[in-house]
Amino acid sequence: MKLSPKAMPRVEHYAETAAESACHLADTAAPESWSPAAADDALDAIDTLAGALSALGPDLAAALAPVAAATANARRQLGLGDDKGTAATVEVPGLRRSAQRSRRRGLGPGFKGIRMDG
Repeated sequence: MKLSPKAMPRVEHYAETAAESACHLADTAAPESWSPAAADDALDAIDTLAGALSALGPDLAAALAPVAAATANARRQLGLGDDKGTAATVEVPGLRRSAQRSRRRGLGPGFKGIRMDG
């Protein structure tokens, strides 16, 4: 699939923000600084980004399919379970896979975080 030379409104901005956030997280986090919630959020972000890119076509979806298996394996190794005890099935043409998905898909347009003065 050929990508457009110009991204849709806000797509490039959000992709850049995600990349910058990932770099800040990698620079900040040490092995002892992770909590179960933080690790689960990071794995959810990986799944969400891979899912968004998978929409570009079946070949890319097939190439990214191992990401869901890897994050599911990471969750098992970290003892992070799905609170519902079920896994969602994601259909990709010519490919079947299952991945644990959070019900949360984002905080909405314009979310700037929670400010705590103090």
